[in-house]
Amino acid sequence: MQHRIIVLGAGYAGASAAGRLARRLHRDDVSLTLVNAEPDFVERVRNHELATGRELPHRPLADLLAGTGVELKVARVTAVDVDRKVVTVTGDTGGTGDSGAEELAYDTLVYALGSRWNDHGVPGAAEHAYEIAGRAGALRVRDRLAGLTAGQPVVVVGGGLTGLEAATEIAESRPDLDVTLAARDGLGDWLSPKGRGHLRAVFARLGITAREHAEVTAVEDGGVVTADGAVLPSALTVWTAGFAVHPIARATTLEVGDTGQIVVDGTMRSVSHPDVYAVGDAALVQGPGDKPLRMSCATGTPTAWQAADAIAARLTGGKLPHVPLRYFNQCVSLGRKDGLIQYVTADDRAVNAALTGRFAALYKELICKGAAWGVAHPTVGLPSRRRRITHPAPAQPATATAAATAPAPETAA
Repeated sequence: MQHRIIVLGAGYAGASAAGRLARRLHRDDVSLTLVNAEPDFVERVRNHELATGRELPHRPLADLLAGTGVELKVARVTAVDVDRKVVTVTGDTGGTGDSGAEELAYDTLVYALGSRWNDHGVPGAAEHAYEIAGRAGALRVRDRLAGLTAGQPVVVVGGGLTGLEAATEIAESRPDLDVTLAARDGLGDWLSPKGRGHLRAVFARLGITAREHAEVTAVEDGGVVTADGAVLPSALTVWTAGFAVHPIARATTLEVGDTGQIVVDGTMRSVSHPDVYAVGDAALVQGPGDKPLRMSCATGTPTAWQAADAIAARLTGGKLPHVPLRYFNQCVSLGRKDGLIQYVTADDRAVNAALTGRFAALYKELICKGAAWGVAHPTVGLPSRRRRITHPAPAQPATATAAATAPAPETAA
């Protein structure tokens, strides 16, 4: 019987994990299924570009997975039962137009459902703000921008990386609009002095108003309210103030942290359910200095590699991976012709070194292209020989009610 591996989510982390597993394991020994709600791979790190009218390449997942042996199932995950070891999905699960529910049984699960925008419970945000965490949201922003006339105000809420990219992209593509960034803290205060100076120069050049230390307490139809009682007029409010993970994990018996992320060990395996791995934004991963890794593409892809290699090692009797997960830089596009590459310590603290300007923009573009290329070519650089399974986990029937027995602990070589 084949060992059933199901990967939930085909973002950077999920798609990379599925492709890498396909290369590591012999096709006769495993069945690999990738479940995703959309038929296409979405370059999430480019959503601010999509929102301002740039046409992005169409990347059907079926084309990216062709020849890998990975089965694509376009469906929405509605529940995960980690004790029965089944996933419930709805949608056109078989390409026949049938939208009924279906249960998928697994032996190993890779949970990569990622994150969505987080309104932090701010009154009016869900009703009046727009988001760019997903493709659909970015397209709504694009439609709204197209309907704005010269001089109308746009407010971007959130001073993190996404907020900086959204504000500068909008201001560059629509210089006729009045763009304001509302940041809870100082503008780029986590950056090095060089990085902060360059960011302020770009804001001045693009005519962006920075409202620093402005905590947004409400979003209204036509304005944003801050904690000091000020009202920032807004014909379009773009919310970029953080992400929240998909709620499904919290509804299971998996051990999760306060954020709802799945608690994992150094190989991305759930500390409560050894047959479940979590990668990307869905995983609560301790990095250097025992600090949780941030939600980002820079985190998602390395955790996917770590999980895929660990699963393959455990199934084939190989060596467990021991690759430190750390940061090197933060890459920020500041419009199409400018950028900022802030070098950081392993635990993501800025050092006094940064690249700026046109060269930084080209660097960031290469990073984005490389991330998409890696999803389409997840096996490049890996050994060509697929290994046979020697330590398969016992298969559990879909109707099982008892919790799966945890495999014996391994000692890493």
